[in-house]
Amino acid sequence: MELLQVIFRTVFFYFFVLLCYRLMGKREVGQLGIIDLIVSILIAELIAISIENIEDSIFLTIVPIIILVILEIILAFISIKSRKIRTFFDGRPSLIIVNGKVNYHEMIKQRYSMDNLLLSLRQKEIKNIDEVEYAFLEPNGKLSIFKYNMFRIKSAYPMPLILDGSVQKKALDHINKNIVWLENILMKKNLKIEDVFYCFYKKNKVFIIRKKEVI
Repeated sequence: MELLQVIFRTVFFYFFVLLCYRLMGKREVGQLGIIDLIVSILIAELIAISIENIEDSIFLTIVPIIILVILEIILAFISIKSRKIRTFFDGRPSLIIVNGKVNYHEMIKQRYSMDNLLLSLRQKEIKNIDEVEYAFLEPNGKLSIFKYNMFRIKSAYPMPLILDGSVQKKALDHINKNIVWLENILMKKNLKIEDVFYCFYKKNKVFIIRKKEVI
């Protein structure tokens, strides 16, 4: 009898968790944020306890899982609307290699060792660091790599200056500009920072996408 209950709970929670993850949205395992990871760990722990303690009601597991799923959906919605909240939970990408040079200061800050960097490069079939023009350590821990072109001509990487109405100060520092310079450019176009959805800098030009232009 106990064996049948264990089998029933295992099968039931398999489909129940499958439904929960469908509700939480499509996301690759490697793209899971810290909230998704926490929810996944808690759900797994709750299910393990429920399968072991067959004398407890199954609803004692279903209710907290539903609460976790609802909480995750709410936080995901808030994160989409607010970049500050999204950055707080997921973090920001870090520029590890700039124009073929390693940014050691940022590596130390992110606790990212040379061994980690070289491993990621080898996985991309890159032999030497000087083959890489830009490399970003993404919030999910993956390294995004942009190699030099065959003529080793420096390409202008689009530096995001404004994202969802929020000024990216690090990007401004990288191009040796300040917020006053950015505000003056926007003023000429009769715009304010909060009116901008996305603004980036490339080849000494500023490109702007207004919020009203976004569907």
